[in-house]
Amino acid sequence: MSSNHPGYPKNGRVILHVDMNSFYASVEIADDPSLKGKPLAIAGNPDERKGIIVTSSYEARKKGVKTTMTLWEAKKLCPQLIVRRPKHERYREVSGEIFRILEDYATFVEPVSIDEAFLDITDSYDLGHPVEIAEAIQQHIANDLSLPCSIGIAPNKFLAKMASDMKKPNGITILRKRDIVAKLWPLPIEEMYGIGRKTAAKLNKYDIFTIEDLVESDTVLLKGILGINGERLKTRALGEDPRPVDPEKAASFKSIGSSQTFPHDIVDYDELRGQLRYLADKVEKRLKRKKAVGDSVQLTIRYNDRKTITRRIKLKDYIETADELFAYAEQLLEQHWNSEPVRLLGVTIQNAVKKEGMTYQLDLFQYLNEREKQEDQ
Repeated sequence: MSSNHPGYPKNGRVILHVDMNSFYASVEIADDPSLKGKPLAIAGNPDERKGIIVTSSYEARKKGVKTTMTLWEAKKLCPQLIVRRPKHERYREVSGEIFRILEDYATFVEPVSIDEAFLDITDSYDLGHPVEIAEAIQQHIANDLSLPCSIGIAPNKFLAKMASDMKKPNGITILRKRDIVAKLWPLPIEEMYGIGRKTAAKLNKYDIFTIEDLVESDTVLLKGILGINGERLKTRALGEDPRPVDPEKAASFKSIGSSQTFPHDIVDYDELRGQLRYLADKVEKRLKRKKAVGDSVQLTIRYNDRKTITRRIKLKDYIETADELFAYAEQLLEQHWNSEPVRLLGVTIQNAVKKEGMTYQLDLFQYLNEREKQEDQ
């Protein structure tokens, strides 16, 4: 266990919640840096007045642009708003890269949605103090993907999630149990994780407007208003949340990989081969840890001008060894590298499934979409 390590408790966990900041808009800006610093919105259908804002950059938010607002309302508030259609395939691809980075820092990573995750770093003390790990994750994602994220550090999932919301963009916040009276309880009830608009409206009828009001309410009353969830919310507001970080929550990983940004651009083929070998070994370790295999190999090459290509081979059989991975990755490198200087290489095994349940595949995003529909927002 992690006793005697600064920042780690003798008993108990250290949980991070990593939350990408205005994810879709940030991906668009990373792909097209001319959008940086401008008011940008991603909207369901920009061609129609009825288009709905899915997310927006912080510059647009400062002008009052909000998610779920109609496009014409947003344009009234911010006439110079730049609008882009969502590119879901691209966002999923970037999400996969984010999760691969997160797995460098924790054995247990639980995806919550396409752009957020819980990490249990209790046993990652060899990587440094929790704050140093959070800073390293932020830096890694910024360097490799040019994306901002906020990170909450806490003894459990609920407090970590609340902490990550406290400083955006690019914040790191620690929320300890001893801080909750000062930092958490004064917040409006609708800012509490797990409370959507409908639930907040129900609670407001009973004069519950802040998290402190919730804590001070009678548990029987809360159960009467919200059922078992009422009691659960009160327990969390008191700083208790026993749920473990569970990587199996998403039922399937779909892709397991590793990427490396080089300190200097590489132009030598043999040096690139050496890096591929190193990445293949890392992916094999992850496959072993997850007891998984996959039937598709993907190579990512980012050139020094930031142009990025991904190429893949679909295989007839499932593979799991570094040797097999390396052989297919090298084949892709030979076919697709254009001899320009390379800044980053990535090797990923796609369609990864657990060995014992190879017939049971549930797409992570299908699972998440179903969950989104069920959640009261």
